[in-house]
Amino acid sequence: MRYVILLLVSIGLLSGAWWLTRPKPITVTLHTVARGAVRTTVSNTRVGTVEACHRARMSPSVPGQVAVLPVREGQQVDAGTVLMEIWNEDFKAELRHTEAEIGTAARRVEEMCTQSAGAQREAQRLQRMGKQRLISEDALDVANTRAAAAQSACGVARANVEVAREARGVVAAQIDKTRLRAPFAGIVAKLNAKLGEFITPSPTGILTLPAVDLIDMHCLYVSAPIDEVDAPRIKPGLPVCVSLDAFADKRCEAVVRRVAPYVLDREKQARTVEVEVAFTDDKNLVGLLPGYSADIEVLLETQTDVLRVPTEAVLKGNRVLVYLPASGRLEERQFKPGLANWEYTQVRDGLAEGTPIVLSVGRDGVQAGAVVRPDTAPTTP
Repeated sequence: MRYVILLLVSIGLLSGAWWLTRPKPITVTLHTVARGAVRTTVSNTRVGTVEACHRARMSPSVPGQVAVLPVREGQQVDAGTVLMEIWNEDFKAELRHTEAEIGTAARRVEEMCTQSAGAQREAQRLQRMGKQRLISEDALDVANTRAAAAQSACGVARANVEVAREARGVVAAQIDKTRLRAPFAGIVAKLNAKLGEFITPSPTGILTLPAVDLIDMHCLYVSAPIDEVDAPRIKPGLPVCVSLDAFADKRCEAVVRRVAPYVLDREKQARTVEVEVAFTDDKNLVGLLPGYSADIEVLLETQTDVLRVPTEAVLKGNRVLVYLPASGRLEERQFKPGLANWEYTQVRDGLAEGTPIVLSVGRDGVQAGAVVRPDTAPTTP
């Protein structure tokens, strides 16, 4: 009897020791393998920018003092609107002078051509008299010469009118160079000149602030750099989702409109290709401003209703940790992947639908063979 009691005590002590020293279960988050859509996407490597299809940073082509400034910042203007005019009273005076010369030349044409018509009539009259031998040949020759000279003088007078008109065109062009006009309808984003200020064009090779910054807000697109490795897979027309720091929601009514035919190497070891994205629905332009930072996600391929697992649960070598409810332990299992992105990875083989896998693979001690305890029921997307 004493031996039995000692045996029971020993068993109790050993059981207590095991209970006290047993490994404590690790709390893990589980996810149930299920079916859904998996998309292959490509994103920009550096931040992109919202750009305007039409943007003109303009300055007058001639230096001078700002005499007319009829617009203000934020004003909507039509194409051809005068945005600024440099002092040009000297050119205007010259224009008035040329117009007066045109008037004088026109009157000279009237005079010379009238004389030419009279000389022609006189020559014709004398020709009739010459046929009747009523005048000498010398007199007839003089009359014909006078008629020809008068006709030539009429032509010269007409040519002088054209010369005067061309001179007026030259002066008008000089005046037009002093006027800065809107090349397209848009909004005056910035004015870097004030009435009465003296401004000069930018010297060759030296950039200065433009006098007027004009933007067409009706046409905006996103320009973003894509890594050269991903660029060959991107084609015009592919669907795109655009994310902007200024807004919470993605704007997915967009497509690739252009892939640059060259590689940029502005930064060491970072070669990129510029991709332009256009919005296909005007509602996506609401609230956008040129200069906003933007990220793009180009959709390359989509598989619907396929078996998938969260990408965050996938370990190196396409492995996942499967939870075994019977033993409460984890088992490592390899699977064959398909399409993948940062959110989901397609399972082609190796995992069955409904299998519970570990999401929290980064927690200490979470590995094959570990005893775990689910923090909640397995989640299913």
